Amino acid sequence: MDYIDVPSYFLCPISMQLMGDPVTVSTGITYDRENIERWLYAFKNNTCPVTKQVVFDADLTPNHTLRRLIQAWCTLNASHGIERIPTPKPPVDKAHIVKLLNDAKKSPHTQLKCLGRLRSIAYGSERNKKCLEAAGAVEFLASIIKEDEEVGLDTGIEFNKVKDEALSILNHIQTSETDLRKLLGDEGDFVEALIHVMNGENYQSRTHAIMLLKAILEVGDPVHLITIKPDFFFGVVHILQDQKILNQASKAALKLLVELCPWGRNRIKAVQAGAVSVLIELLLDTSEMRACELVLIVLNQLCSCAEGRAELLKHGAGLAVVSKKILRVSHTGTDRAVRILSSISRFSATDRVLEEMLQAGVVSKLCLVLQVDCSLKAKDRAKEILKLHSRVWKNSSCIPPHLLSSYPTC
Repeated sequence: MDYIDVPSYFLCPISMQLMGDPVTVSTGITYDRENIERWLYAFKNNTCPVTKQVVFDADLTPNHTLRRLIQAWCTLNASHGIERIPTPKPPVDKAHIVKLLNDAKKSPHTQLKCLGRLRSIAYGSERNKKCLEAAGAVEFLASIIKEDEEVGLDTGIEFNKVKDEALSILNHIQTSETDLRKLLGDEGDFVEALIHVMNGENYQSRTHAIMLLKAILEVGDPVHLITIKPDFFFGVVHILQDQKILNQASKAALKLLVELCPWGRNRIKAVQAGAVSVLIELLLDTSEMRACELVLIVLNQLCSCAEGRAELLKHGAGLAVVSKKILRVSHTGTDRAVRILSSISRFSATDRVLEEMLQAGVVSKLCLVLQVDCSLKAKDRAKEILKLHSRVWKNSSCIPPHLLSSYPTC
């Protein structure tokens, strides 16, 4: 394409690119629709990028005159390789979505077709997501997800396909905190439905379910967090075990455990669901920093109870892999790993465990912590552990001489 000067008023002030769908905000400045919608909805700004004035009304007025001028300019410069911008379709409005939802409610047989249209709208723009939420799409999609399977069998519709589609759309909408609270306060029915999906076989739907659960429980109060049922933890463990699950979903599952394990008997529920063994296997298989940090944070929480410590010691690689991550992940990872070893040494230090800590190199790694640059808290905890069992460890031949020299005196 030949170089050609573009009139400055044809360019969007945000991207400085030719506007394909010029719209004017309440401050009188014209932007390209896609750019200003991303600014207002995705980046959650409420000001005009040029004037910095508050945009009180998010409705964007199409600037048809400017669009026609741009199209005419494109036509005149076609010989220079300029393609004419197409006339944009009218944006979806709330009334259109309400009609679509009402049509879907009338007949279960039309639901899949309507969901396909809702998906297209949701993926269209950030503005469309807000419009869907305002029209009641969140409640409609949640009702499908909660629907009993027998309803689908009675009507002859592809029940699982409909539910999977509804889950996908709801996850993409990125529901507001207000609507998330409504879903959480729905007598637990919606959370129960998501837990059921999370324990199912469709890995994509399970991914969507864990992402939604994370968003919902993040706005929950302590009552909701304390009363989470054991099935939830079995579902989370199932997700962490599944190699088909996306890394984003695995991290969401780990973050949920971080949030939930401090509350009530949730640590016991997680341990009983097999979380400790799965977390150790994850530590063995991953070297990604944030994933390792999250695993170590959860393991530290679970090792604050006797059941969690017993499960870690039962695993053949438990002590070794925790020790291995010290000084290899981050300051956070090192701190949590030392805390885990502190819990073991203070509350579960049988003769067998103390000998295993020697043989697995745990004691040597703790001595190394005292010699290198890491947090003072980690150093203090390592020193406490070494002092606590110095009678058993200090004269052991398992500790290399260059590390033994740093062994603290009692």
